[in-house]
Amino acid sequence: MVLEATVLIIDNSEWARNGDYTPSRYQAQIDSVHYLFSIKTNDNPENTVGVIANAGDSPEVLVSLTNDLGVLLKGLHGLGVRGESNFDTSIQIAQLVLKHRVNKVQKQRIVIFSASPVEADEKTLVKLGKKLKKNGVSIDVVNFGEHTANEQKLTAFVEAANNNDTSHIVTIPPGPHVLSEQIRASPIVGERFGGNSGGDDNDFGFGVDPDIDPELAMALRMSMQEEEERQRREAAATQQASGGEGGNGGQQQQEGGANSGGGNGGADNDMEMDLDEDEQIRRAIQMSLMESGQDDGNSGAGNDGASGSNGNGDDLVASLIGSLPGVDPNDPALQDVLGSEPANKNKQDSKDKNGGDDKDNSK
Repeated sequence: MVLEATVLIIDNSEWARNGDYTPSRYQAQIDSVHYLFSIKTNDNPENTVGVIANAGDSPEVLVSLTNDLGVLLKGLHGLGVRGESNFDTSIQIAQLVLKHRVNKVQKQRIVIFSASPVEADEKTLVKLGKKLKKNGVSIDVVNFGEHTANEQKLTAFVEAANNNDTSHIVTIPPGPHVLSEQIRASPIVGERFGGNSGGDDNDFGFGVDPDIDPELAMALRMSMQEEEERQRREAAATQQASGGEGGNGGQQQQEGGANSGGGNGGADNDMEMDLDEDEQIRRAIQMSLMESGQDDGNSGAGNDGASGSNGNGDDLVASLIGSLPGVDPNDPALQDVLGSEPANKNKQDSKDKNGGDDKDNSK
């Protein structure tokens, strides 16, 4: 969006009474002023527009820089056709109005309508154009009405003021067309506002003219902007998701490469350990302890399978004897004692059982 202050200069001289433009030269300018005010303020809420009438005894500032449509309508009310046009003087006054703008960040622009012969000579206009260029003021000229007589002077004037293609001249011959529509399709609007952003019938694709229904046009514009933003977010999310999958694949490839590299690194480490005698001894002791632990586990499993009938009590006795200090659980005498205990116990149990049976029989 362009942030600028614009002064619109109306040619309300007696030449503007001519009806070769619809409905007249004067009324066509008024309609164009309304259109330009709308497009400027809608493009950026901080844009301001002023209006000057250049005919009569001297140019008159009708509307100071504002973005209030009510102020514009009030300033244009009562304006009539009178006197002769003061082309160069009105531009100098417009330059002073822009110089005293409140927001100094705004770019400066003048849009002037020329519906009558320009009395100033080409040399004066070129000098004025260079002054505008020096002060950073862009100029747009709408050459209509007496377009043939003024075209050479005005073209030289715009070329002198032009800086990086910021100034334009639009020559509009008479015809059945509307002046504001010709301006809408011109570089005055199109190049700086993205083509026909001024509200062409194809602007929103719904046949809406912002000049007729600006609220509906603004709603459609906001809706389109929201839709474009949503599409951008979806595209970014899809791209991020595809990038994440690619990253996972790359990570898996890196992990595979790391594993293969780890195997090679292990072989190199084994070669280094072969050269380190102390490390080799340490690993041998560790492996021996591991094998001893496995053998103990296997023998323990075999003993458990063989002595599974002894029950949990024999295991408890064996563990208690093994925990006594100074006692060797592998002593043959101790093993005989432990082995004979279950047999004696079984005999005692059988005797008790037989004794009980004899008593029952005697009874």
